[in-house]
Amino acid sequence: MFFRKKKNVSEEVNNETVKEAVKENNKMNVLVINCGSSSLKYQLIDKDTEQVLAKGLCERIGIEGSCLTHKVPGKEDYVDQSFMEDHKVAVQKVLDALVDADHGVIASVNEINAVGHRVLHGSVFFTDSVVINDEVKKVIRDCFDLGPLHNPANLIGIEACEALMGDTPQVAVFDTAFHQTMPEKAYMYAIPREYYDKYHIRKYGFHGTSHSFVSKRTIEVAGLDKDNSKVIVCHLGNGSSISAVQNGKCVDTSMGLTPLEGLIMGTRSGDVDAAVVQYIANKENKTVDEVLNILNKKSGVLALSQLSSDFRDLDNAADEGNELARLALDAFIYRVVKYVGSYVAAMNGVDCITFTAGIGENNSRMRKAIMSSFEYLGIKIDDEANAKRGEELIISTADSKVKVCVIPTNEELAICRETVALVNA
Repeated sequence: MFFRKKKNVSEEVNNETVKEAVKENNKMNVLVINCGSSSLKYQLIDKDTEQVLAKGLCERIGIEGSCLTHKVPGKEDYVDQSFMEDHKVAVQKVLDALVDADHGVIASVNEINAVGHRVLHGSVFFTDSVVINDEVKKVIRDCFDLGPLHNPANLIGIEACEALMGDTPQVAVFDTAFHQTMPEKAYMYAIPREYYDKYHIRKYGFHGTSHSFVSKRTIEVAGLDKDNSKVIVCHLGNGSSISAVQNGKCVDTSMGLTPLEGLIMGTRSGDVDAAVVQYIANKENKTVDEVLNILNKKSGVLALSQLSSDFRDLDNAADEGNELARLALDAFIYRVVKYVGSYVAAMNGVDCITFTAGIGENNSRMRKAIMSSFEYLGIKIDDEANAKRGEELIISTADSKVKVCVIPTNEELAICRETVALVNA
């Protein structure tokens, strides 16, 4: 299921513990947690109805101005602005909010039957989601250098939940897992083989939970046959990626060994000549790590526009005549068009192109601009449908030869489903 080797004893014991934890109670609430370096997003989901009972965000963990915003349908938001020293404190605040007499939704933490964690990178060791045990945590830790911004925070969240929730089963859902179906010709880099054999250097891809959820939902919404379908998913946000999904399986994706490869993003450069790293390092007397930090955190549309990494700011500035903002948007659109076009060619056609995530779901002008480059495929956009924001719908006309959809992503629900499947296995 995860390691490419025979199951070990610790995994078997872990799975037995999980089964014991839920077999006497058919009702199941899943806490989904997504930890960043200084943030923690969460949702508590009823697995039977798939209803979000509560959700929230802890911001500025370990930083002055910490804030927990807790939301329950039908109630006023609860805000706690007391300092959160670390992720363990943040998890405790989340649990306290969930059981609070006024704004809580459960009577006891014991009503949380499982926790599903988003984990960024699993290298070649994880090809699917997995129940967490000590060996799983070790591999997550060993992947710190592959996901330096996310894996450490993901593990901190896991260990914080362990400390506060005892034997409650926990599941790791990996961003890289959905893309593990890519063929070798798509994921291998043309570098000496020894670097793959020793260090597993290859393309992995990210946003896999989103691409998995959205591609499956696209097949349903567009009325396609899963076993005979070609779908391209454009996950466009501050972090952006594109996947090619044939017959329900990923065959290529734009991100690589890390999330730096591929599209131009909010602060990430996307594809650049590798020699750029050496050139800047030599000219500016910087280390490789310092240059990579620039490519990850100070590049993208932020660098092109010299204004902002927020696409809403760029739209407004471009409308006011800011040429650098317009350049940043045009470059972003051009890169998306190139990747979509290459995946149409790689799959020898496409049945549906889907937009998702913050930009993909809400920016109608961006969608129209991208699709205008594919009129040669017979794509026609319904301007009235395309004008809507954040809704699940088909935005192509009835006579369009390729369907175009907007599907709001729901990574938390996808993580919940993966967690339930493993815990109930």
